[in-house]
Amino acid sequence: MSEIKKTSLHQEHLELKAKMAPFAGFDMPLQYSSVKEESLAVRSSAGVFDVSHMGEFFVRGKEAIQFVDYLIPNDFIGADIGKAVYSPLCREDGTVIDDLIAYKLSEEEILICVNAANIEKDWNWINSHVEKFDCTLVNESNDYSLLALQGPKSESILKELEIFPDQDFSYYSARRITSPKGSFILARTGYTGEDGFEVFGGHEDIKTLWSQLLSAGVTPCGLASRDVLRLEVAYPLYGHELNDTITPLDAGLKWTVKLDKGDFIGKNTLSEYKPNYRLAKLSLDKGIPREGYEVLNEQNEVIGKITSGTMSVTLSKGIGIALIEKDKFPKDKVFNIKVRANIMPANYHAKAFVVGGHK
Repeated sequence: MSEIKKTSLHQEHLELKAKMAPFAGFDMPLQYSSVKEESLAVRSSAGVFDVSHMGEFFVRGKEAIQFVDYLIPNDFIGADIGKAVYSPLCREDGTVIDDLIAYKLSEEEILICVNAANIEKDWNWINSHVEKFDCTLVNESNDYSLLALQGPKSESILKELEIFPDQDFSYYSARRITSPKGSFILARTGYTGEDGFEVFGGHEDIKTLWSQLLSAGVTPCGLASRDVLRLEVAYPLYGHELNDTITPLDAGLKWTVKLDKGDFIGKNTLSEYKPNYRLAKLSLDKGIPREGYEVLNEQNEVIGKITSGTMSVTLSKGIGIALIEKDKFPKDKVFNIKVRANIMPANYHAKAFVVGGHK
């Protein structure tokens, strides 16, 4: 069994008496104070997450943009320099290897940020295709630490710390910046639905920044509140809404599959593919729809299962995302959830449970 890894901030988490747990091969903070306190801080003010376990691959060279556009079904060539693109990463048969964000830092430099649990799998897949293009692929995951600063006060805090760019920096922007606090890659993306930033940097610079953010009153947040926050805004999580057996078209990500662009891996299959599943956002007035719980129709026939579920801090009710067999999706939108021995009526939500405040 391989030794569990630690981020550069591991000692800081211990000093804050964080509740630690293994996640994707790393010893990570689950929570510091409480899930409720941390979640509310992000929705109302600002919270910071150590997400240094994520993977960072760099693509550099004349055909870097063309290569990334070929790798993913979303349109990367069409994105402006300095923008970020969210996309699934698919096989030829359309199934999902991972979901990622690709940051177009320049004409010849792209940062691909991948999920921690999939670093090796993604690397092997991406590396197996790079030789067709005039570019290089480098795994710099061990060289970077990463903070996610999230919440409505995030921008003003970064400005106070002098690490906010002078020029326009709209949602899903990314660029290298040099500041009195160090050199970083700053991205205005996030996984909470709120305005927020990912700050990639060297380990020592990130440790210093972490300390400065806490001194500025930012709440340290763990993976437990991160999961609540992303589920409230109905963002997918790999291994739950996305996995090796389904396509983006099964998982509510049709908007990321641009069939009218040039060739990309999986295009032929996805062009002809008829989805087998639909996602449904469901809530319970009593109880929590936990992962794996069966979802039933009005006749109490099993039509799917919960892929992610939690207690919403913002709504004070149980919420979940369900994967439903497409041909059994009830036209009347009447759903039940089997909570242990009880069958509970569920509320169907056409939109996200919570509207975030991203710019």
